[in-house]
Amino acid sequence: MKILPPLTLAVALATPVLAVEPAPLAGTRLSVSATASVSRPPDLATIGAGVVTQASGAAAAMRDNAERMTATVAALKRAGIADRDIQTSALGLQPRYREADTGPRALVGYEASNRVTVRLHDTARIGPVLDALVAAGANQIDGPDFSVEHLDPALDQARTEALATARARAELYARAAGLHVARIVSLSEDGSGPVFRPMPMMAMARKAEATPVLAGEQTLSVTVNAEFELR
Repeated sequence: MKILPPLTLAVALATPVLAVEPAPLAGTRLSVSATASVSRPPDLATIGAGVVTQASGAAAAMRDNAERMTATVAALKRAGIADRDIQTSALGLQPRYREADTGPRALVGYEASNRVTVRLHDTARIGPVLDALVAAGANQIDGPDFSVEHLDPALDQARTEALATARARAELYARAAGLHVARIVSLSEDGSGPVFRPMPMMAMARKAEATPVLAGEQTLSVTVNAEFELR
């Protein structure tokens, strides 16, 4: 093996790696934006469930709340909800006062609260799970919030369609100007993601049959910004 002299080796190591610059623009620059949307049925629902209890003493309010919340979580697990899909989102204890026309307020007791956030990977089971929660002692329910759990395949379809639309639009402009599309100069993406349709909060009453919940569809949109060279 040939060994380079020290000076030659130092120069060789110091030689920068040159980046290949894109070819300079020789024709006309055209900027085009295109948006594509795809719809998917949601496969993930998030609901909030909680227990609020009141008692004359703080310890009693917390004890009653803990008993009812334990039963609520047990109902979720009986419904097949995994531990990783149940997360405590809020705990609270606060005094309750009786307002007085004159003088200081009178302390009348305490209110304890405990809430969990629950993810359901089968949207068809939302109604029965909500009813099971109420039967177990939950007295606060909100949601559901629907979403598509695995977004990339749907968004990739929208990206492909948006770029095809941008390319077709560029070719239209090129023909109108008596030119042709030579190449894409740059690409960027914005506005990608799901467009959620808001769902009303659910007010629970006595159970007659499973609470109806309609998942509908989620619309996923991608906007592509492309620059073309026309010649």
